[in-house]
Amino acid sequence: MTAPFSLAPLPWEENALEPVISARTIGFHYHKHHATYVKTLNELVVKTKLADMKLEEIIRATAGAKDDSEKNIFNNAAQVWNHDFYWRSMNPTKTKLSGKLASAITRDFGGTAELIAALAEAGKTQFGSGWAWLVSKDGKLSVEKTGNAMTPMAKGTNCLLTVDVWEHAYYLDYQNERPKYLESLLGKIINWDYAAENLSREGEAVRAAAE
Repeated sequence: MTAPFSLAPLPWEENALEPVISARTIGFHYHKHHATYVKTLNELVVKTKLADMKLEEIIRATAGAKDDSEKNIFNNAAQVWNHDFYWRSMNPTKTKLSGKLASAITRDFGGTAELIAALAEAGKTQFGSGWAWLVSKDGKLSVEKTGNAMTPMAKGTNCLLTVDVWEHAYYLDYQNERPKYLESLLGKIINWDYAAENLSREGEAVRAAAE
């Protein structure tokens, strides 16, 4: 889809993640922060060469831009994509880890507990605003952290899951206790089915980045 972009619907009801994440937090996060990124992106790309590009193409075209206007476009486009991805990375119904993803986690981390610990550490140690990611490259899994709006997808890396560690993602529920937010989210509502789907599409992500 190209501009004008729209605010994608949440994959669950706003109160579905309680008590891990409250409906109040989701309401502010989705209707205020996420919606503003969408609105601003549409305003910024009007009458530019980027207006006819898909969201992922805009992000890759503007990643690392030196021009201030393109940096602003990147920040808003990436935040739209990151938030869409974050919502789908969580599921109020506990999902089971199995198959190719389970085997890859055991191989590359030693087990699920070790992976969750690595994601929590990435989230805790990301200075300031940003994201913690589970990614795959050439079939191998790893954990990355990025600051502000940056996403591994911009560099052609296949993303499996993400956790938002901007303060607006957790402050109403956890105040300054980011580790408690990470522990609760990663232990209770992580969407393994979504991660498995993304792992199966690794080749598609690589081809898209090369185009």
